[in-house]
Amino acid sequence: MTRQIASTIPVLASLDIDASIAFYGERLGFATAARYDDYAIVRRDGCEIHFWLCSERRIAENTSCYVRVADAQKLYEEFSRNGLQMQPPVIQPWGMKECHVIDPHGNLLKFGEDLPGRSSPAA
Repeated sequence: MTRQIASTIPVLASLDIDASIAFYGERLGFATAARYDDYAIVRRDGCEIHFWLCSERRIAENTSCYVRVADAQKLYEEFSRNGLQMQPPVIQPWGMKECHVIDPHGNLLKFGEDLPGRSSPAA
């Protein structure tokens, strides 16, 4: 069977495109791939996130994205060095070591590392 779906890309609400680009670049290490008046794309390590300009904070505050990572602890340490105040990673019952970030607009980003030998969701 031929694989039909190659990847998923979250599209998050942004109250200010420039502020989103700055936060994701300075705090999370993403590079700007594209910038338009009401849309932006950032990338890091094969991960791509899009932003659309939105005037309603409640939309962003009810949005989240899950990002699988190789090492949640190292990412936590990097983000902390970049000035983020966040809790350290926690091992979840579903076999993932996770930490999270809430961006300036309210979007929740969970970063999860699959732990070998633990029950985890199918990849």
